[in-house]
Amino acid sequence: MSDRAPGFSTLAIHAGAAPDAATGARATPIYQTTSFVFDDVDHAASLFGLQAFGNIYTRIGNPTNAVLEERVAALEGGTAALAVASGHAAEFLCFHALLQPGDEFVAAKKLYGGSINQFNHSYKNFGWNVIWADPDDVESFAKAVTPKTKAIFIESVANPGGVIVDIAAISAIAKKHNIPLIVDNTMATPYLLRPFEHGADIVVHSATKFLGGHGNSIGGLIVDGGSFNWVGDERYPMLSKPRPEYNGMVLGETFGNFAFAIATRVLGLRDLGPALSPFNAFMLLTGIETLPLRMQRHCESTQKVAEHLAKHPAVEWVSYPGLPGDKYYELAKRYVPKGAGAVFTFGLKGGYDAGVKLVSNLKLFSHLANIGDTRSLVIHPASTTHRQLSDEQKTQAGAGPQVVRLSIGLEDVEDLIADLDQALA
Repeated sequence: MSDRAPGFSTLAIHAGAAPDAATGARATPIYQTTSFVFDDVDHAASLFGLQAFGNIYTRIGNPTNAVLEERVAALEGGTAALAVASGHAAEFLCFHALLQPGDEFVAAKKLYGGSINQFNHSYKNFGWNVIWADPDDVESFAKAVTPKTKAIFIESVANPGGVIVDIAAISAIAKKHNIPLIVDNTMATPYLLRPFEHGADIVVHSATKFLGGHGNSIGGLIVDGGSFNWVGDERYPMLSKPRPEYNGMVLGETFGNFAFAIATRVLGLRDLGPALSPFNAFMLLTGIETLPLRMQRHCESTQKVAEHLAKHPAVEWVSYPGLPGDKYYELAKRYVPKGAGAVFTFGLKGGYDAGVKLVSNLKLFSHLANIGDTRSLVIHPASTTHRQLSDEQKTQAGAGPQVVRLSIGLEDVEDLIADLDQALA
């Protein structure tokens, strides 16, 4: 057996998986069951008391989901992971483990529109308050931190595309104030960027997008980086104080560098219930097996499409960090040297009406709200994903009235360019 550490492509196929002991099946089986039989009363007691690891309900753990969790943790370089029903569920369980009523967290202004809506409105029902900062102005994060701040949240490559965030600089601010940095790595995936290597403490994913890659399953992941010391920190009682649910156990002391992943499972997923089905876990695992191949092709084609549109007379501007002269070009060379991703935005000279018309005229691009599919996708964020935001918020989020977002798929790039040309004409 070689001592060599497995490469990314090898981990994408093998991490967490082994031939099924009962049948010899090589692909990860789908354990489509609600619950699991205990060996005896003592075994059941040890599972419920967190003295042993094993399966109780599929709601909080399943062997199929466990392979997905181990694989994504390995790809990200984390200590443990939790698979949940969606990317929104992953965000919610993270903040549930960190925040009490009246607490604050700092978030980058440039995020997926659904996250902005979730933070601005839904979280207020729990007494959680967001303070917005500008990812282009690192100091704005420092200014936003108060004694009530319990976390900083950013996207590594911001949705709707074209923004690279200086993770290391924002991490330095988080570390100065001893608060965890949460990075949504959906757009980059660990193939392009691993946030833990730049100072992140927690990574979340909407696995619905590039990890799954085929537009067929919704899911989310929380990955624990194992870098934050929860022990004795009274600001985070979920992890640092005795838990009455588990006979006074202190999760941060008992589980060490994967305590956050445990907390989100046994205090969040268990009680709030956003479980991922084993079937969707299987589908996401199948997608991850080709993640490095897909991301390489996505980035190569996106570069060509962005270069073409940058020269098109109907296009006012293109925001893609892979283009020399782009605002984020230097950050892209530093953080995503293998490619600047598959999602980008561009502005049409005709404004809002031109954006709506372009979407209507495209034939090969599918008009829908997802990204990260094998198929190429298009959306006009101002009239769809970011519709709930004010005009000012839309502009701040990079989704102004003239903006069109593309997610470039795996088709022949010449066909994609031809479809864009005929629609723009």
